[in-house]
Amino acid sequence: MADSPIILGVFAKAVGTRLSKEDDRVAVEEPLELRLGRTPVAVTMRTPGDDRELAAGFLLTEGIIRQLSDIEKMTGPVRSLRNVISVKLRRGLRFRRDRLMRHFYATSSCGLCGKTTLESIHVRTQPVSGDFKVSLKLLYSLPKHLREAQDTFEETGGLHAAALFDATGTLLLLREDVGRHNAVDKAVGAALMRNQLPLDRHILLVSGRASFEIMQKALVARIPVVAAVSAPSSLAVALARKFKMTLIGFLRNGRCNIYAGEQRVLG
Repeated sequence: MADSPIILGVFAKAVGTRLSKEDDRVAVEEPLELRLGRTPVAVTMRTPGDDRELAAGFLLTEGIIRQLSDIEKMTGPVRSLRNVISVKLRRGLRFRRDRLMRHFYATSSCGLCGKTTLESIHVRTQPVSGDFKVSLKLLYSLPKHLREAQDTFEETGGLHAAALFDATGTLLLLREDVGRHNAVDKAVGAALMRNQLPLDRHILLVSGRASFEIMQKALVARIPVVAAVSAPSSLAVALARKFKMTLIGFLRNGRCNIYAGEQRVLG
């Protein structure tokens, strides 16, 4: 059951010194509790909708699962527990619980806030390889497709988006959320549930900045090119260079900065 990502209400609007009452739409932010069996392991603030994709993407990008078959069963949300997802992992699957357990909830703006150790934020994986390349012309076309597909953002102005494109620049899927890292988990989770991983010939475009946790999630999904409409962080750049990923920032209006992996970008 997916709740609406929008609340419609009456709010006061000020234009200069004049006040009026007008209808407006606000993006919903609510907690989602993820359980493994009956044990709560994480709470994240998210926009309701695509919750199972969010849970699947979260488990993958946190290194708890490696493939869809690692999930034996997923239940929720249901009316009585509309903000709870329960996952049963396949029998015999082992993982480091300290990589997942959080001492407090993760806000919609921070995917790392609840980590128990600094060591647990690093992914043990190999650098991204392959011959995938993308042209600047194709890259410049992507933000327009992203904006046109952001239905909820158009109504609220309050959501981040993560979009996956193929090598031809075709938009495959887009997910929105109040949390930029949640939007990425939803997109990656959707691809996982469609058996489309690894995403080693795809481009991830995010509507805001490129942070460390977004790059880490893209790395787990094996996405070679990550582009952001806004700026990257220093840790995002460091991770991209270490794992041979391509990181592009300020992709808008026919311009961009390439912070890592410029060998994949054709001028």
